Amino acid sequence: MSTDPYLSVKALTKYIKKKFDADPHLRDVYVKGELSNVKIHTSGHIYFTLKDNSARLPAVMFAANARAVKFKPESGMTVLIRGDVTVYEASGQYQLYAQSMQSDGIGDYYLAFEQLKEKLGKEGLFSAAHKKSFPRFPKKIAVVTAQTGAAVRDIIITLNRRYPLAKVVLYPTLVQGTGAAPSIVRSIQSANQSDFDVMIVGRGGGSIEDLWAFNEESVARAIFGSRIPIISAIGHETDTTIADFVSDLRAATPTAAAELAVPSKTELLDRVLGYRSGMYRTIANTISKDKAALARLTSSLPLAYPDRLYRPFIERVERATDSLQREILQQLNRSKERHSNLDNQLQNRVPIKRIKQSEMDIENLSRRLDQGMERSLKNSAQQLASAMRTLDALSPLKIMDRGYSIPYKDGVVVKSISQVETGDRIAISMMDGTVNAQVESTIPTNKGDS
Repeated sequence: MSTDPYLSVKALTKYIKKKFDADPHLRDVYVKGELSNVKIHTSGHIYFTLKDNSARLPAVMFAANARAVKFKPESGMTVLIRGDVTVYEASGQYQLYAQSMQSDGIGDYYLAFEQLKEKLGKEGLFSAAHKKSFPRFPKKIAVVTAQTGAAVRDIIITLNRRYPLAKVVLYPTLVQGTGAAPSIVRSIQSANQSDFDVMIVGRGGGSIEDLWAFNEESVARAIFGSRIPIISAIGHETDTTIADFVSDLRAATPTAAAELAVPSKTELLDRVLGYRSGMYRTIANTISKDKAALARLTSSLPLAYPDRLYRPFIERVERATDSLQREILQQLNRSKERHSNLDNQLQNRVPIKRIKQSEMDIENLSRRLDQGMERSLKNSAQQLASAMRTLDALSPLKIMDRGYSIPYKDGVVVKSISQVETGDRIAISMMDGTVNAQVESTIPTNKGDS
């Protein structure tokens, strides 16, 4: 039998640990304190110190229990912890083994929500710069929600009622409970493999616990990474989730989401009918204005009495034509006379050989005469064409088109101020009508002015 009164450190520590473990007051204890030196290990274990104004207590929460904590423990938080107090033999320290942790003063869910909101906000996931635009007339719409319930029914009924042209595809998804967040992520990613124009992600109302899957970070990042623009429709109007902040558009209810996704066929039809009515009115007004303009033009003096405008030019053309015809007759007569004189001379004076030579000369002269007449006719035709171009250029209508007008007195063109006197009534013909006026005074042009 050993008489050594000294205990080893290990033996003493084990004895103390047994005392702690045997004490019922150190099991299932409830402790309130402030978190300090919080360290979250890669394994999921949480190491921290629980303190108040007078004491400090080392503590640990293993990963199995830490997964149930909704918020991220941070130094400075006041928490409520349930756990056991025992001795950690390796260091000889007593410490608290936490089994559950709740925030003090605010709920766990609210704290977790605010923490994730702050984190994602700093990363820019809520920025308007990342919001995608929605097509005005979507062809295919994906709906990510539970297969049964009021939400899916309201969404599909509203889409079919407002815009039956769109094809609607449902992605049945868990929206609450264990496995809901991964299910939502899978449905969003699956929909992105197809050519949808719009995606609606949502569910009906419920408690914060029921809606919590839409506050998970994985769901938020899946929404942010979606190629398809997403409308969130989660819970009631007063419910707000992280998914609402990340989505490209937030709707108050599932029905409102469907209304935002597609236009109303009734409103589109009314708009088309309004466009048609406006088009008819525009066409009618245009035709009416054109008719009035045509009536003014046809009643204007130049169009009402066109012969007055062209009469002087027609006379010039007729005189030129008469002169051309006379010139042609005179040329023909002179040619005949020359032929007759040559025949007489040849018969009376010229021997036979010279007669033959003269006949050849006559043929040459005749050919030259024909050529001369042809040239004369071409020159006369060119002069006539030139006169017609000049006539067209001097047309009063073209002159009036350049901003000029023609005054008439008693139907006669007024060319000089000597033709009118003060008080005379005159008609001024313009491009698009006639102006009746009265002469107040005449001012002669000073030809000496430069």
